Amino acid sequence: FWKILSSVVGGIVALCIGLLTSVYLATLHENDLWFSNIKEVEREISFRTECGLYYSYYKEMLQAPTLLQGFHGLIYDNKTESMRTINLLQRMNIYQEVFLSVLYRVLPIQKYLEPVYFYIYTLFGLQAVYVAALYMTSWLLSGTWLSGLLAALWYVTNRTDTTRVEFTIPLRENWALPFFAIQIAAITYFLRPNLQPLSERLTLLAIFISTFLFSLAWQFNQFMMLLQALVLFILDSLDMLPAVKATWLYGIQISCLLLVCTLQFFNSMILGSLLISFNLSVLIVRKLQKNLKTGTFLTRVGKLLLHLLLVFCLTLFLNNVIKDFFCEVVQSYTSGFTVCSFAVFSSDSANPQSMGQTRKCAVDLKPEAAYNLIHTLLFGVLAMSTMRMKYLWISHMCVFASFGLCSSEIWELLLRLLHLCNPKRIWVMRYSVPILTLLYLCCKSWPGMMDELSELKEFYDPDTVELMDWISSNTPRKAVFAGSMQLLAGVKLCTGRTLTNHPHYEDKSLRERTQAVYQIYAKRSPEEVHSLLRSFGTDFVILEDSICFERRHQRGCRLRDLLDVANGHEMDGPGESDPDLRPADHPRFCEEIKRNPPSYKAHFTRVFQNKTFHVYKLSRNK
Repeated sequence: FWKILSSVVGGIVALCIGLLTSVYLATLHENDLWFSNIKEVEREISFRTECGLYYSYYKEMLQAPTLLQGFHGLIYDNKTESMRTINLLQRMNIYQEVFLSVLYRVLPIQKYLEPVYFYIYTLFGLQAVYVAALYMTSWLLSGTWLSGLLAALWYVTNRTDTTRVEFTIPLRENWALPFFAIQIAAITYFLRPNLQPLSERLTLLAIFISTFLFSLAWQFNQFMMLLQALVLFILDSLDMLPAVKATWLYGIQISCLLLVCTLQFFNSMILGSLLISFNLSVLIVRKLQKNLKTGTFLTRVGKLLLHLLLVFCLTLFLNNVIKDFFCEVVQSYTSGFTVCSFAVFSSDSANPQSMGQTRKCAVDLKPEAAYNLIHTLLFGVLAMSTMRMKYLWISHMCVFASFGLCSSEIWELLLRLLHLCNPKRIWVMRYSVPILTLLYLCCKSWPGMMDELSELKEFYDPDTVELMDWISSNTPRKAVFAGSMQLLAGVKLCTGRTLTNHPHYEDKSLRERTQAVYQIYAKRSPEEVHSLLRSFGTDFVILEDSICFERRHQRGCRLRDLLDVANGHEMDGPGESDPDLRPADHPRFCEEIKRNPPSYKAHFTRVFQNKTFHVYKLSRNK
């Protein structure tokens, strides 16, 4: 009875803490922008950079006369990149926008809920799912829902390092990470021994669905799942995980990625991913080395080293073969594999005698705990290499830290080392320390959270609003605009005009096009800039003073400095330049054009300006 009651209470607490987190983040978003009271164009401008680009496709689907026409517009899009027709469903992970737009059109909610609120409430709702999944993972690891509550509270109190959803709502990570957290929770349960067949099948189904949705929602899914595959490989090689369970998980990863690849019209980046090559290599080598886990300790170490070498070589071979046939994008995952190799080479857990001798001074790590531990370590390595991955790492750290405080095994180890171990003391420490930590966190964080909730701000960007209104009212609907990536995403969302470039930079040709467009901030002649822009069909170019006269970053880190170095020109300002750089033959374009000399006037006519932006119309002459 008490066990059932505790489970019910724990489930209710998980639901409540998830909903409270969702409401808290939504309130912060509303208080920061006064989102409910600003104009529609201001709401759209608040979706900065790539966020605005993703949201524009949701808006397009809603504005299309029929769903079929909306799909056709995404598959044969010629407004995102001028003079090109691209398949957006292949290039970008925007199925979530498609699904939401279909749902909004089908459900009878148009009279009660604006499209933008349906969109943002869905994202804040997913945050509730995210926190609940972290809660469940910690609960499964420790055996007490008190650990889950502590993990959720740590997630909220470390909000600036665990999520940025309140100011970057449409980012792909905000769609994907809740499903990734569900997947980790399901895998944690799946790795438990002695599961009933029905429970095992249902858990595998949950793993498959969550892995598929995670992969579909985020272009960086391959990096996350490669780390998962490395964790499974380590545990399987060290005989800490049943081989059949590892095989199921490898198979799910491959099948989900291939299914996503099919939905994304056989995206070459997915086909050439190292994840598929690695998983296939592990399965093939395992078939060739069936007796890996037999023999003496030295024999097993030798087999393990051979196993590593075979998997590594076969992975590289398969990856190169696949890329020769299908791919253009080269990806590198060397750091992850190095971490894996180091962990395996330095491990001696395969030695039964060694394990027996050290059991008195070590924790007998369960497969699900070992999986989450190595996960956390590899996520940390990834976070050190890529700043945006810290949100994934810190969230998982909250889970594992709460598990550590609530784990009876860890408290047993500590008390045994102090010669104070008995079941009653273990029980007291296991519950008293987490409760005291919860009270401390509440007392410390509550005043700050209340201050945040009481601080009322308002969106204010009149220059950008004026620019968008002018474009909508004074330029043809088929006009092509050039400018910075982040600004053009807003131009597309707010005005529907065609772009030369945009912030979704996982495409080589687009990066090259962006570098060409950015010559507007370099030291180039008006004839060169005009020729480059016209080659992309540009009708109007937007210059931003914040880029042209940037002062925020030091010399060498500003956009104009990077362009100067790429063009072989000396940088502006005091300081030494590399000896191979030379003085430019022309002044900086974005500065000189404001003087309007005849050579510039022949190619560019200023048609709009305010304190921040200057818009020039390009002449049609060659």
